[in-house]
Amino acid sequence: MKKTFTINISGTIFHIEDDAYDVLQKYLINLRAHFGSSEEGNEILADIEARIAEIFLESTPEEKSVVSTEMVNKVIEIMGTPEDIAGENDEDDDPVTGEAKRKRRLYRDPDHRVLGGVSGGLAAYFNMDPVILRIIFIALFFITSGVALLAYFILWIAVPKAKNTAQRLEMRGQEATVKNIEKSIKEEVAEVKESYKKFKESDSYAKGKKTVEGAGDVVYNIFKVILKVIVVIIGASLIISGFLGLLGFISSMIIGHSFVQGWPMIWGPEVHVPGFLNHLVDSGDVSIGMVAIGFLTGIPLLAMLFVGTKLVFNYKTNNAAIGLSMVGIWLISLVVLIVVSAGQFDNFKKHSSVSEIETLACDSCQTLYLKLAEDKYEDYSTEDFEIDNFKVAVVDGEEVMLGNPQLDIKKAGRNTFSIIVKKASRGRTRDEAKKSAENIIYHYELKDSVLFFDPNFILDEEEKWRNQEVDIIIRVPEGKSVYIGENMAKIIFDIKNTTHTYDADMVDEFWEMTPEGLTLKKEQL
Repeated sequence: MKKTFTINISGTIFHIEDDAYDVLQKYLINLRAHFGSSEEGNEILADIEARIAEIFLESTPEEKSVVSTEMVNKVIEIMGTPEDIAGENDEDDDPVTGEAKRKRRLYRDPDHRVLGGVSGGLAAYFNMDPVILRIIFIALFFITSGVALLAYFILWIAVPKAKNTAQRLEMRGQEATVKNIEKSIKEEVAEVKESYKKFKESDSYAKGKKTVEGAGDVVYNIFKVILKVIVVIIGASLIISGFLGLLGFISSMIIGHSFVQGWPMIWGPEVHVPGFLNHLVDSGDVSIGMVAIGFLTGIPLLAMLFVGTKLVFNYKTNNAAIGLSMVGIWLISLVVLIVVSAGQFDNFKKHSSVSEIETLACDSCQTLYLKLAEDKYEDYSTEDFEIDNFKVAVVDGEEVMLGNPQLDIKKAGRNTFSIIVKKASRGRTRDEAKKSAENIIYHYELKDSVLFFDPNFILDEEEKWRNQEVDIIIRVPEGKSVYIGENMAKIIFDIKNTTHTYDADMVDEFWEMTPEGLTLKKEQL
């Protein structure tokens, strides 16, 4: 019993005996050493392997046949060895012109084709000049009224194309040996080199090269002009954006709004930066934060102006030290702002709340009417920024922070209406958070059976924003009702009801507290 291997030769799988594999491997190694690793050598080796695979297929007609040592030796005998090639005289033995050792086979010749290579293949098969066959085809076309053309297309489809050197040799009746394959490829390479040399020395090549070089110069000059125009446009855009950005930033810092609001790529928000920080940051840190913000925003805007003028006017500057200094100042400002901002996080560490509970003096009321009071700050101007649903109104030159309360309705444990107002805030300590919550100002008023709610709660003028909240709960006894006024949609929040009606759809309706919960009354008597 002999060991076998599975090998791949030119894309075809073969089973080969152990000793045959050693002989074949040694043969192929010798061929690679002889032809080298050049592109020409690789092509020769590829064609040799293709011919070896073809011989093995002829010798192993059955699919499971195994390649033996005798088959490998037969291949070597047919193909020849590198030693045989070195020992022969090329001038005495020309495989292209010598006597054919193999029966010719018809292929389409891709190297001498006009259309499909049929005439070239027939010429090689019959050892004729391809031109004569083309003349015969043309004559037959007229004699047969076009039938010859149909025959040509049939041959084009039926006859395979000579894809490798072995098939081209077979087309001319030459045995596909190592020597013949090598010489055929070398002749093809030499022919290509000679054709390229003649083309390079021709007048058309010189004229074409000059034309291409001239066209390249024109394209380069056009591209150079376009690039300069683009650079100038970019520079001008940077100058305009930098200048207007600085103007907008300075005006926002000083008077609270930008003269150039709405322009693209520039600073233009309606924000009074110092006033904005005063509502968030402790008084001692506002100045430091303002300086840091000034450098962080101003330096990039100045850099835009500088780069823009340099692009437009193309002047040279030795500004490495200045540039590095500006980058250093910008980084220091960033660190300072981060430190100041991190220090403000302590103001939100602790949470505390206070609650006020009041029984409403409406014992005889079967229905409590909930309505929104007039907004006292509606006609006053407001700053164009919000912090978590807080807004800032300007009243007689003073800024007032206004928050949005949230109202809910729940079942009462007694037979009376009551109201709970819960105020919450954050601070560095619980005592500080509780004090901040106690300083929240919120008003409501009961008139007969109508309860009016202010649409906003107010922070004391000395208070900073600490995520203050006001939650209002109306307790409704079972069997009694509430009417939710139309404007109450501004403050009601997530009121549970038996019909799962959204808050916005609950307004302008009567709701009765039943054992199941708040229920919409179909008719009001």
